[in-house]
Amino acid sequence: MRSEEHSAWERDFPVRYLLVRENYDEENGRTSDLWGRCADVEGLLMDPPPLPREILTLRGCPRDSVLARAVTRFTDPVRVLGDVELMIHPTDPSNDGPHRFWMLADTAVLAHRPTPGDPERVDLTVGAGVKEDVYWGCQQLPSSPQFELWANSLVPGGPVGCCLSIDGLFSPRPQRPAQPLHLIGCEPAEPLLAELRSPRPADDEVTELWALDRNGRHMAQYDFDFRATEVRPSVLGGALVDITVADPAKDWPWLAGRPTLAARDVREVWYDGVPTRRNLWAPFDEHGRKEWHNLCRIGPYGPGVGRSGGTYHLDGQYATERAGLLLALGEALIGPGGTYGHCLESVKDHLGGGPSVFSPFTLVWHHADVARAALAHDPDRHGSFFEQTVDLLSRYGVTVVLR
Repeated sequence: MRSEEHSAWERDFPVRYLLVRENYDEENGRTSDLWGRCADVEGLLMDPPPLPREILTLRGCPRDSVLARAVTRFTDPVRVLGDVELMIHPTDPSNDGPHRFWMLADTAVLAHRPTPGDPERVDLTVGAGVKEDVYWGCQQLPSSPQFELWANSLVPGGPVGCCLSIDGLFSPRPQRPAQPLHLIGCEPAEPLLAELRSPRPADDEVTELWALDRNGRHMAQYDFDFRATEVRPSVLGGALVDITVADPAKDWPWLAGRPTLAARDVREVWYDGVPTRRNLWAPFDEHGRKEWHNLCRIGPYGPGVGRSGGTYHLDGQYATERAGLLLALGEALIGPGGTYGHCLESVKDHLGGGPSVFSPFTLVWHHADVARAALAHDPDRHGSFFEQTVDLLSRYGVTVVLR
């Protein structure tokens, strides 16, 4: 279904969203059905609320672990661990039993003391925001669990230690307030009218909310579980209706990642069409730049599509963090509104033969010292993000000239 075919109506305000339901059958494959057109949506863009701070005690951390050594050393002990990932898995590595995953956000060490009865272990008391990953994990706890901890501030990309148990981890937590969506000025198509007249039981079907630009182009998308809780005459008048949809995170938490408030200003720039000038993303902060990246397209991709050779110029004066560096690289190779990858793994894929240009070619990186200095912090064993990017390009046949 082409969004442009459904973006015009005889009203004084534009269609900014389409409601779409995807279907699949063996005869026709995957098809898209129009459910409705909307003038706008309220409650779609929001920043996630901060996690409440909680006190946890990590019981029985081995004294010789990276974590214990870092927080108990006599001189300059580590007090701030940042985000800590927790994986609970069976103690026996050959046991493919249930796993549970948690995030301990902004973890700060409050105290440490010897584990009673075991001088080779310590108990650590920390403050953190606590959130379980309900998508990747399961609710069942292994019969013989091991609590493994990962903290990039101590060991980038690797475990820092473990513990025998964690006091307070499984405490009940209050439900967050419901956050419904409000579809404003909605013109329902027949499938949506049928749903509103006789709601079907919950199923696994995903409803898509397509954000359109001024020309009716499908600009961005949000997937959610459609469960209408109220339908009323629209505040915009006419035959339109306003529909309140239940909080998508209630039953389908893996679909609850709504665009942040930073997306509002970014989408307003893109509303006039795909940008034609470079560095329009530069005024945005890191969150806005990530949202900008989400709107970029890689363009045609596949054998015979791209070309190799030539010289390209990367304007690095605004590459002050990872998203900015990748946006600058995409604009250098593909042009405004294009991306050469959302991470180094996808950049590597494109270098092997992808959109617009693939190696070998020459990349002249102007203002390279900006990224070199800004990305010097938090290196891993492969170096800083700047060094990894230059190394990746060079290994795949790109001649990188730093200026």
